[in-house]
Amino acid sequence: METKSTDFIYDSVSHVENAEASRKFIANVFMWMFVALGISALCTYTFAFVPELSNALRDPETGRNNLLGTLTMFAPLIFVLIVRFSFNKLSFFALALIFIAFSAVMGISLSYIFLMYSIGTISGVFITTAIVFGVMAIGGYITHQDLTNFGSIMIMLLVGIIVASILNLLIFHSSGLDLIISYVGVAVFVGLTAYDVQKLKRIGAGIEYGNAEGKKIAIMGALTLYLDFVNLFLMLLRIFGGNRR
Repeated sequence: METKSTDFIYDSVSHVENAEASRKFIANVFMWMFVALGISALCTYTFAFVPELSNALRDPETGRNNLLGTLTMFAPLIFVLIVRFSFNKLSFFALALIFIAFSAVMGISLSYIFLMYSIGTISGVFITTAIVFGVMAIGGYITHQDLTNFGSIMIMLLVGIIVASILNLLIFHSSGLDLIISYVGVAVFVGLTAYDVQKLKRIGAGIEYGNAEGKKIAIMGALTLYLDFVNLFLMLLRIFGGNRR
């Protein structure tokens, strides 16, 4: 009986410690995510409204991207690939610098939205995205339902969205299909937000908070949630941005 009582106390203390480690980890993840969003927002606005910077990316008369603008559009993908494949080799400091640079380049690449949509539309969609994202993040954190299978379905749908988007861009050129993709995309990234937060919560409970490896994993978690947020924002903007300029 005494052994069972001791085991129960040990398990309770361990559970509390894991929960505390998870909370600190998640807080660190969201801190990096908010930093990235802030950097991206600043770069987006600056490269949209400072003529010298805007003209460096696109032709001022036609509004079309020049070579530098096209390279900027694909640069975020390169950063993501570098982080994914070099994670184990990178130090925490190097990973943090790459993540900050990625945030800046991503913001620059998104500056085109101010050429297509009004500030009012962008602001409204951003607020909507923040609310939806926040609700799903909280839901993913507090739910006791295992979202592993649900997340797998969302990932498969995401692959389908990517394939459909490429085919529509190269072959079909259908505005109707584009709208359908946007609606499905909203559902996918809403679901992925809850799934990713729950996954990060579990990761945080199983690592030592404060060491270099844990800090690196927190940045990777921030990158995942950042991409969920940005893609949700862009999908909603395509749906509600009917009043294009």
